[in-house]
Amino acid sequence: MDKKYQPIIGMETHVELKTKSGMFCGCKNDPDAKKPNIHTCPVCLGLPGALPVANKKAIEWTIKLGLALGCKINKLSKFDRKHYFYPDLPKGYQISQYDMPFCYQGKVETSFGPVRITRVHLEEDTGKLIHQNINGHNVSLIDFNRSGVPLVEVVTEPDIFSSVQAKEYAKKLRQIIRYLDISDCDMEKGGMRLEANISLLNVKSQMTNNKSNSKFKLPNYKVELKNINSFRFLERGIEYEIERQREILESGKTPIQETRGYNAEKNITFTQRTKEEAADYRYFPDPDLPPINISEKWLNEIKSTLPEPFDGLFKRWQEKYNLKPELVELLFETAEESKKLEELFKKCIKEKLSVEKFVNAMVHKKIKTIEEFKKMTNIDEVSDDDLKVIIEKILKVNPKAVADYKAGKINTINFLVGMVMREAKKKIEFQRLQDLIKSFL
Repeated sequence: MDKKYQPIIGMETHVELKTKSGMFCGCKNDPDAKKPNIHTCPVCLGLPGALPVANKKAIEWTIKLGLALGCKINKLSKFDRKHYFYPDLPKGYQISQYDMPFCYQGKVETSFGPVRITRVHLEEDTGKLIHQNINGHNVSLIDFNRSGVPLVEVVTEPDIFSSVQAKEYAKKLRQIIRYLDISDCDMEKGGMRLEANISLLNVKSQMTNNKSNSKFKLPNYKVELKNINSFRFLERGIEYEIERQREILESGKTPIQETRGYNAEKNITFTQRTKEEAADYRYFPDPDLPPINISEKWLNEIKSTLPEPFDGLFKRWQEKYNLKPELVELLFETAEESKKLEELFKKCIKEKLSVEKFVNAMVHKKIKTIEEFKKMTNIDEVSDDDLKVIIEKILKVNPKAVADYKAGKINTINFLVGMVMREAKKKIEFQRLQDLIKSFL
């Protein structure tokens, strides 16, 4: 990529929440049920006279995610109707949010800089289209089990400037969502879908035309890369799209504003449809759903369910246990799992075992308990009382070593540790034994 063009990328990420029931009905939330259309009702099928009722838990989890992303919370929010005519939503519209989302103005930190979050809003998912050949005819079947599943959308500002940063941002967002335990983010099953709005800024041209203004104007077009289901495909799709748009711009033309898909086998993007604007969806407040008032009491209740901030947890573990974040993050996904992990760390400290070595063994040797760690390292359980008897004996028969240590020759303690281990005829964790001997000296 030459320096003439700067990629300008904004991300939209859709995440299915794992509530027990649907967003606006009581159907079981099971989009991957073994049989099609078994979790449906008049509401999610859009039958006449059926009225929606908002899922309180889904609202709370959306606000919880917004708080974790540092967002401001709209004390008054509402649901809107987003009209479009595709068969995956039988009502002819999707219940979503437009101008009054639950959360706005947050951010996600990346190694390339912060990515600002424009909004976090809540909507219902669509049905699943299944394309098959039946009796020689190509047909599209619809499974409505997914229709009405609570769907959170996280929208960023155009703060992403490379495919690598887009990939890092998406990974960090999934990590936060899993940590909150509000979604499994199973990308293979569509539980998390990535979309990137991509355009190229002609930096040299803008520098020439805007010498007095340091802020560049955004390009007058954008191309949406839709429904990407892996981080690798996201990165490759953006790279292809950057090169495709560069060639168009170099020919003196402007890329068409459109929605494109990504073909992983051919590693190309392809046209799906012309890009819609907000006016095309004819948004208006849903008359069947009342506005949502987020009282201070309710907001405080949601805040009380927030776990320790993700970045804060890693910083504390790094300082307290000398653990590398990139290593320890492989051991858990949810906040509840992190609490159980810390209980193991505390047990290690209590038994005078190295937390750092324990974590290394958990990652590389796939052990899960302290007992497995002891067995693997051949550390036999010897009580402190038994060790104290042996230590007293060794110190009595080695008065010179004791005198040398007290005189400042601190390395002498290594000799004493070895003598105690020889006497005990067992391998004992070095730091634990050293601390016990020091307490005698």
